Amino acid sequence: MKRSLLTEGGGVPIGLAIDGANRNDFKLVRATLASIPVERPDSGGGAPQGLCLDKGYDYDEVRELAVAFGYTAHIRSRGEEAQALKRQIRFHARRWVVERTHSWLNRFRRILIRWEKKAANYLALLHLACAIITYRRAGVLG
Repeated sequence: MKRSLLTEGGGVPIGLAIDGANRNDFKLVRATLASIPVERPDSGGGAPQGLCLDKGYDYDEVRELAVAFGYTAHIRSRGEEAQALKRQIRFHARRWVVERTHSWLNRFRRILIRWEKKAANYLALLHLACAIITYRRAGVLG
């Protein structure tokens, strides 16, 4: 089972889509962007928000979808980021936020391996895990 996850800067999950493990990453972009339940706030200056993706999303279709949803696509291969890390002292990879959130999701053992037969049940467990992560990141009660 492949999970496609969209997060905001603090690692809070804001969009989620699932599909079979044999699907290419870029085919889940539309479903993931469309799954965002909360309308994004205006960026104020009219500049589109950034959408950071890795080499698996390096397709013209993904760039067009990013523009259609009001994002600026930042797509770099892993080799390019490694080169930038060597050249610039304070350079930080942009993908690490999503990778960290995937790591947080993997702490929920029930969703690490899909045991549910129905995709809707698995998606509900993923939403519950994302809600718990969001609650913890909000720090409302400590």
